[in-house]
Amino acid sequence: MSLRIHRSAVVEDGARLGADVEIGPFCHVGPQVQLGDGARLVSHVSLAGDTRIGERARIFPFAAIGHPPQDLKYRGEPNRLVVGEDCLIREGVTINPGTAGGGAETIVGPRCVFLANAHVAHDCRLGEGVILSNNVMLAGHVEIGDFAILSGGAAAHQFVRIGAHAFIGGLAGVEHDVIPFGMALGNRASLAGLNVVGLKRRGFSHEAIHELRRAFKMLFGAKGTLKERASDVAEAFPNQEAVQQIVTFLREGGGDRAVCVPRPGKEEGA
Repeated sequence: MSLRIHRSAVVEDGARLGADVEIGPFCHVGPQVQLGDGARLVSHVSLAGDTRIGERARIFPFAAIGHPPQDLKYRGEPNRLVVGEDCLIREGVTINPGTAGGGAETIVGPRCVFLANAHVAHDCRLGEGVILSNNVMLAGHVEIGDFAILSGGAAAHQFVRIGAHAFIGGLAGVEHDVIPFGMALGNRASLAGLNVVGLKRRGFSHEAIHELRRAFKMLFGAKGTLKERASDVAEAFPNQEAVQQIVTFLREGGGDRAVCVPRPGKEEGA
C-alpha cells in the first residue's frame, strides 16, 4: 500500500486509508474517516465524523466534509456521510452528515461534481453523476436523481425532490419538486420545459425525446388535476420508460413539497 502524506497533514488515529491515497499539506483527517483507494486531498482539506470517501475522489482546498450538520435540532447523535467513488469536490465545498430526523445519513452517489462553494446539507440523497455548480445550496433532506445539473447559485428548499436528468437554471430558487427530465428556471422556479439538451447529451433517442414532449404537454397543458393527468399519461405511454419514470416520480410525491409547474401560458415550452 502506497501512501503519500505531507508532513504538515494531521491524520488521527483510527482513520482508515486505502491504497495509493494522497494527503496534501495542512489537511486534517478525523479518527472515524475512511478514504477509498486512490483518493486525493489536494491541501487544506478537513474531513470529520463518520465519513466514507469513495475511491479516486479528488478534494480541493478548504473543503469541509463530514462536520456536524447545520441543524439546531442536532444534539450530537451518531450520524454519517457516504460519498461515492470518482467524485470531484472543489474549493470551499461543505457536505454535512445526517440527523436523527432524516435517517442520520447523507448519501452522495458516484461520479458527482461539486464546484466551488457548493453546500449539501444534512440528510440529502444524491444519485449518480449529479453536478452542483458554483455556490449551489441544498437545504436539508433534498433528494436529487441521477445526472441532474444545478447551475450556479441555485438553491433548493428543504425536502425538495429533483428528478433524474433535470436541469436547474442559474440563481433559481427551487421550492417545489422538479420532475425527471424537467428544466426549472427563475426565482421562485417554474417549469420551463424539458431538458432537451441534456437528454441529447445522455444519448436519448429522437423518438424518446418526442414521446417525452408529448407526455409533458399532456401533463401540463390539459384539463383536470395533475393526478388525473398522470394517470392518463401512464395509460397513453405504457412502453415509454422515461415517461413512466415521470409518472412514478409524481405518484411518489405528496409529501412536504408541491410539484413545480409551468407558468400560465407556458405549457408548450417543452
